[in-house]
Amino acid sequence: MRPITKLTRQFLGVTLTTLLLASAASAQSWPDHALRLVVPFAPGGGSDVLARLIADPLAQRLGQPIIIDNKPGANATIGADFVAKAPADGYTLLFTPPGPQITNPSLMAKLPYDPVRDLTPVARLGVFVAVLVVHPSVPARNIGELIAYAKANPGKLNFSSPGIASANHLGGEYLKFLAGIDIVHVPYKGSAPALQDLLAGRVQMTIDTLAALLPQINAGALRPIAIAALDRSPNLPDLPTIAETMEGFDASSLAYLSVRSGTQPAIIERLNRELNTVLATPALRARLLDLGIMPKPGTPNEIARQVEQERQKWKKVIEAAGIKPE
Repeated sequence: MRPITKLTRQFLGVTLTTLLLASAASAQSWPDHALRLVVPFAPGGGSDVLARLIADPLAQRLGQPIIIDNKPGANATIGADFVAKAPADGYTLLFTPPGPQITNPSLMAKLPYDPVRDLTPVARLGVFVAVLVVHPSVPARNIGELIAYAKANPGKLNFSSPGIASANHLGGEYLKFLAGIDIVHVPYKGSAPALQDLLAGRVQMTIDTLAALLPQINAGALRPIAIAALDRSPNLPDLPTIAETMEGFDASSLAYLSVRSGTQPAIIERLNRELNTVLATPALRARLLDLGIMPKPGTPNEIARQVEQERQKWKKVIEAAGIKPE
């Protein structure tokens, strides 16, 4: 092996300095053209609505347009894979639900991307607040009474969901796991028939987003038992959380922005800063709360830690429920 000469060291030093300066200049000029925000669901759903609500004000902050690109399929895997294989230049963003990095690693035998190494969390947009409701025929008005009733009547309470491994299913299994109760999952082919049978009393309970269930709650068709998130909701301020009885219980769905790993830290920090500013806007915050979405700004490191904690939590729930990877 040749010894490293003084001239070689000088050359390497100049090269490294040049690369660092070029990288800094690139980050300072970013963005200089339109960005793409990939939403891994079809247009019109809650995730698509949230993505569009933040896209316009974020575009104004960045000085470049943001194009919404809906890429639905495979529980958000198709959209996530597209971003995971995009250039690491900060121009392709992923609206990230729990699937790509949190639940899919335990639900799918093989993913086309590495959920830990290929995507980097950038900014937390908020959580879709979940609520536990029962049909009025169930003789329980709070979480303590519901758990007591379930223990006294094992296997007699059914909880609905729009399908196996959906957020509703996992939320019910989480309650079953932590409370030590025997309740039976009834999967449907979609949210509409699941809600229809709940309203008819053919199933007795569910955990779903507040946005989906609030009209039925306000109409008295369903009885709210508890908020299934860490914080109480301004929409139902007097309704306790399950976490007030069972510490740490949180079945809400996290939504955050991520990019291809390898994106320059300065670009990630800029995106995080601008998004946190957007989420602090009173009008937007009020709009999100009306939709049952709790804004939750945070740093990239905080969000990365939360994603890892959520991945481990739901892995235990999925294993305890016996849901096998497909």
